[in-house]
Amino acid sequence: MSNAPAHNAAPRALLIGLQDADHERKEAESLLEELAELATNVGMEVVVRHVVRLRERNPRFLLGTGKTEEIIQEAKANQCELIVFDDELHPAQQRNWEAASGLTVIDRQEVILDIFAARARTKEARLQVELAQAEYFMPRLRRAWSHLSRQRGGGSTQRGEGETQLQLDQRIVRERIHRLRTDLAIVRKQRGVQRRQRLRVPLPTAAIVGYTNAGKSSLLNALTGAHALSVDKLFATLDPMTRRRKLPSGRTLLITDTVGFVRRLPHRLVEAFKATLEEALVADFLIHVIDASSE
Repeated sequence: MSNAPAHNAAPRALLIGLQDADHERKEAESLLEELAELATNVGMEVVVRHVVRLRERNPRFLLGTGKTEEIIQEAKANQCELIVFDDELHPAQQRNWEAASGLTVIDRQEVILDIFAARARTKEARLQVELAQAEYFMPRLRRAWSHLSRQRGGGSTQRGEGETQLQLDQRIVRERIHRLRTDLAIVRKQRGVQRRQRLRVPLPTAAIVGYTNAGKSSLLNALTGAHALSVDKLFATLDPMTRRRKLPSGRTLLITDTVGFVRRLPHRLVEAFKATLEEALVADFLIHVIDASSE
C-alpha cells in the first residue's frame, strides 16, 4: 500500500524561518510560530518547521546550496508538497527552488494573500485583495509558464512562442491592475463621502485596533450589541464596521472595528488597505486590544 498522502488531504508543508544579523533566534522562532498559524488557517498541514541561521543571502536560493539540498531532501522524506519561507522570496529564487525541488515553494506574502482572498466579503475588500494579488503575481508570471519550455524543448522558435504568451499575459494583468485601481479609487471616494457625512454630526469616534485574532470583533459586539463575525481565525474581519454605543453620560460614541495587524504584513497589502486603516487615523481615540496570553 502506498504511503503517499490522500489526494484530498490538506497539503503537507515544511516551514522555514530565518535568523539573520537583524533577528535574535527567539524572534525568528516567534515569527515561524506565527507563520505556522497562518499556514494552518489557509488549509495546510504543517509537518516540519526549522529556523535556519542565515549568515549571507545567496542570490540564487536565498540559502546556501548545501542547506537548500538538505531542506529539499527533508521535504521529500516527509512527503511534503509545499516549502514555505517566512522571508520574502524574489521571483527568480522561487523559480530556482521549484526547479530544484519539483515542489511548490511560496513565501509568507503568498500565504497572507491567500487568507485575505478567502476572507474578503465586501466589494472594497475584494478589490483591495485582487489588486494586491495581481501586483504580487505580475513578476511571477514566468513561473506559471515554465511548463512551456519543458514541453517544447530548447528550440528558439518554441521559446519565442512561450515568450509571446508571457507578454500577452503580462499585458492582460497590467490592464487588470489599471482597472482595479480605477474601481478602487471610486469606492474609496464613496467611503470618503460617507466618512465626511458621519463627521458632520458631532459624535466622538473610537477605533478598535490590535493584532489579528486578539478579540477586536468580540469587543465591538460586547460594547454595542453588534453581530460582527467573531471566530477564532486570523483576519476574520477585513472590512471596518461602525456601531453606536450610548455612554453613561447620555452621549453617543461611534466605535469602529478595524482590520487586524500582523508582523511582516506585505507592503502591497498595507497600501491596498489604506482606506480601511484610515478609520483609525480619523478616530478621536483608539482602543488597543491585547491578548494577554501571547508573549
